[in-house]
Amino acid sequence: MYSPSSSHAIHCHCASPSPLRSSSASFKSSTLCAPRTLAIGFVSNYQRQHLSIRCRRSEFLDQHRLTGRSPSPPPEEPASFNPQPPGGAHWLLASALNSRVFVGYSIYKGKAALTVDPRAPEFAPLESGAYKVSKEGFILLQFAPAVGTRQYDWSRKQVFSLSIPEIGHLMSLGAKDSCEFFHDPFKGRNEEGKIRKILKVEPLPDGTGYFFNLNVQNRLLNMDDSIYIPISKPEFAILNSAFNFIVPYLLGWHSFANAIRPENSFRMNMARSSVDFEWGK
Repeated sequence: MYSPSSSHAIHCHCASPSPLRSSSASFKSSTLCAPRTLAIGFVSNYQRQHLSIRCRRSEFLDQHRLTGRSPSPPPEEPASFNPQPPGGAHWLLASALNSRVFVGYSIYKGKAALTVDPRAPEFAPLESGAYKVSKEGFILLQFAPAVGTRQYDWSRKQVFSLSIPEIGHLMSLGAKDSCEFFHDPFKGRNEEGKIRKILKVEPLPDGTGYFFNLNVQNRLLNMDDSIYIPISKPEFAILNSAFNFIVPYLLGWHSFANAIRPENSFRMNMARSSVDFEWGK
């Protein structure tokens, strides 16, 4: 038993074993393993020994204070349980590459199914070593037609990517409001106009939800496909809640928030000391 002290050194005494445990067999020396560099040795004689334990936790914390970043966790502490992970965009990118997570929300109806998936933003490195958002995230809508009772043909699915402004438009819809989005995947290219996608969102006649209708015209394949699905008010409320939660992440603002540190704020203020801010006037 020991208790930590401010001097980071703990002294304890090992009482002699009970005579009832002694036998003719030799008592070999052994070493017990404890967290970090804790080693206690027992000698073969039964005399009281003076032992000392050195705590290196302070050295681990001092390294964190001097470098301004979290050092690698000790071997007995897996990285997944590290209580203070690095919070920069670089760590976020590395983490995303090492462990990708796929999520989605699906709605199944009689004539079609709809799956809603968020897609993460993309980051580009700068010469300073920092990162910036090179492409905002989006919401991918996947429509699949029904081929039977609760059976859907995902090989014939049609997709539509909602940008952040379009997500905001959907979130602001009133009970009697409608909206329409037009996409041309080849806009600005030689094939412009050969594929047209139109997503219409209109209120249901009885006021119980919205009607999602995706029309895709593909002149390259001589195809004109239309898939529609009704979305109830509770289902639309779930979509709104999910959109409200994920939009800051699609903008990449979570990377900025995780990268905020006192030392970074000090350096930024020093670099911008000559800049006039609105609230400083």
